[in-house]
Amino acid sequence: MSEKLLVRRAAVLGAGVMGAQIAAHLTNAGVDTVLFDLPAKEGDPNGIVNKAIANLAKLSPAPLADKALASRIVAANYDTGLELLEGCDLVIEAIAERMDWKQDLYRKIAPHVPSHAVLASNTSGLGINKLAEVLPEEMRHRFCGVHFFNPPRYMHLAELIPAKGTDPAILQGLEAFLVTTLGKGVVTAKDTPNFIGNRIGVFSMLAAMHHTEQFKLGFDTVDALTGPAIGRPKSATYRTADVVGLDTMAHVIKTMADTLPDDPWHKYFKAPKWLSGLVDKGALGAKTGAGFYTKKGKEIMVLDLKAQDYRPSGAELDPDVAALLKEKDPAKKFAALRASEHPQARFLWACFRDTFHYSAFHLKDIAETARDVDFAMRWGYGWSIGPFETWQAAGWKQVAEWIAEDIVSGEAMSNATLPDWVFDGREGVHGKDGSYSPGRDAMVPRSTNPVYARQRHPDALLGEKSSQGRTVFENDGVRMWADEGDDIAVVGFKTKMHTVSDQVLDGLQEAIRIAERDFRGLVIWQPREPFSAGADLSGALGLLKAGDIKGFDAMVANFQRTSQAIKYSLVPVIAAVRGLALGGGCEFQMHAARTVFGLESYVGLVEAGVGLLPAGGGLKEFAVRASEAVGPHGDVFSELKTVFETVAMAKVATSAMEAKSLRLARAEDVVVFNAFELLHVAKAQATALADGGYRPPLPARKVRVAGDVGIATFKMQLVNMLEGRFISEHDYEIATRIATVLCGGEVDRGAVVDEEWLLRLEREHFVALAQMPKTQERVAHMLKTGKPLRN
Repeated sequence: MSEKLLVRRAAVLGAGVMGAQIAAHLTNAGVDTVLFDLPAKEGDPNGIVNKAIANLAKLSPAPLADKALASRIVAANYDTGLELLEGCDLVIEAIAERMDWKQDLYRKIAPHVPSHAVLASNTSGLGINKLAEVLPEEMRHRFCGVHFFNPPRYMHLAELIPAKGTDPAILQGLEAFLVTTLGKGVVTAKDTPNFIGNRIGVFSMLAAMHHTEQFKLGFDTVDALTGPAIGRPKSATYRTADVVGLDTMAHVIKTMADTLPDDPWHKYFKAPKWLSGLVDKGALGAKTGAGFYTKKGKEIMVLDLKAQDYRPSGAELDPDVAALLKEKDPAKKFAALRASEHPQARFLWACFRDTFHYSAFHLKDIAETARDVDFAMRWGYGWSIGPFETWQAAGWKQVAEWIAEDIVSGEAMSNATLPDWVFDGREGVHGKDGSYSPGRDAMVPRSTNPVYARQRHPDALLGEKSSQGRTVFENDGVRMWADEGDDIAVVGFKTKMHTVSDQVLDGLQEAIRIAERDFRGLVIWQPREPFSAGADLSGALGLLKAGDIKGFDAMVANFQRTSQAIKYSLVPVIAAVRGLALGGGCEFQMHAARTVFGLESYVGLVEAGVGLLPAGGGLKEFAVRASEAVGPHGDVFSELKTVFETVAMAKVATSAMEAKSLRLARAEDVVVFNAFELLHVAKAQATALADGGYRPPLPARKVRVAGDVGIATFKMQLVNMLEGRFISEHDYEIATRIATVLCGGEVDRGAVVDEEWLLRLEREHFVALAQMPKTQERVAHMLKTGKPLRN
């Protein structure tokens, strides 16, 4: 049985960018956290840390899931606060990357770290065994490296690096904590410089830089080639360098040169002349406003080496190369890349070849299995598939032969031979028995750590397929399925972006009927993000253009029927949300018995942005909740202020926690940090409610509303905004109608209405807005550009 790591309180040493953000994410996860740094030279001794905590609110993307959490972080310094370590179960050191500084700090804290606590160094490449040397003998078995990727809230990867003396039970406990509590994807790395992610990732960038010169391509052309066109992030190569900071990039390259003297690719571990030149000039990328790219007004400019100046950026892929990259069959694509004479295609083949070569050559030294390398590149660098998966998909044997030919002919960056295992007759490194480990010369299955039992659909590697259960019901909009012998069913949408079409509405109603008859609960869950981008606007616009107002009204009524079916289902319906849950997608989760949110859920009723108002029961639900919250004698209007602003301004929550403060989620809704655990938790919630003898709420027949006085109060705010030109006439029109529905229409303040009345109001105002030319312009603009129109 592995040792369970119980973390009630944690400490982070070092309040720099990384340390402060790690402390923020621990706090997001509900861990009581102390953040340490040096004492300030004057004033409050905790001044440095307090400044770092205040700065968290200014960073983008936001490290805190809710700004209010900043006040929960405890500030401390190494002179007066070390006794605070005595109550900690986990200590993460995240000071600057200097061996001597880190070791000095360990000597200082050792007497205060409790005998049960785990000490981890967040280093991106310093030797873990070397760091451990200064620790007292009794602490060494509880020490290891944990490398978070930046920014720690959003980057899925955490590398776990054991030292020689680390107790395996400690590692297993820490891995479980990282996976479930902090939501990370963990790979275990060996104690080698830069570990896995940065070793392969920085090499692939160096290879791209080397081949940029070799094939005489522009920096923007290389970015066009090495971004989404090959399944990599938009920032590609040179934009990434600008974001990271060119000085940081040069430092990382120098570290590789200093720490890897025997690497066969060592001669390439130096910053190209143009990179050093930019650093010398102080053009360090995004933080100084200029690097490989800069902005002139609104125009993005790119550095042109020949002209020694910036020119407008706008490099296009060669049409033939772009067509070649769209080829679905990886084997055909790679054959075409290798055969092409075009410099862009030759550049890409060279980059792939050298990264494959490097990854295979070093696999045994840096990682336990090929799976760890592929996941490190996916989770840490945002590649859609890792280097070994790419190679295997393209035809292992053929690509291996091509690499070998290029090594012999001197085309490859290094003449190091590929390891023997590459040519042992294999078809690849991933298979049904696991992934290849050169150290053990065997296929190694995924980790047996019990934490992974919570991942019903883990991130699948090439060739892995998790069963989607048996199909219970399916139409063109949804598929309902269940695991063999399970009494909780799951339903997902088949539409693009999981938008809500007529087939989705009809399918959901049917799924609920089947669940009531044959199951104990139903979970609405999508195998991939988003949860739902809302109603299918193009279908709606079609009905309006054809003048079919009756059909349009019927569609809205069907939407409302579906939301009500979710709310009043006789078995609990749980919404499992991650990614976008907008418009109708947000309304569905509002009607569920409970919602389980992934932390990174972006939730909002955004209809106002396209000139409409929420009419899938969302406004009705807010009015009902307000009435229930204040009881028979309270002030209903006070409960509506936040939601009116949320809806009228089409606000989108930037985390599940913010969704709660915007009232788009309920206090009792559950937040899960690891998106791969979402389905497990949602099914557990459904089971718990069913076991508790679930009954749906009774119909809301007596809803007290804010009435005409509430509407008038909201309109006063709107008139001020209109006169101050903060909103347009059409915005005023939409917001007034939102206020009218939220307040229950032009009835007396405190009047009692029922749900049907509120739903009818929603429908009437939605249909009225939909017929207005300005709304139709907004809808058409959104469909065409994906951006809201302010008219």
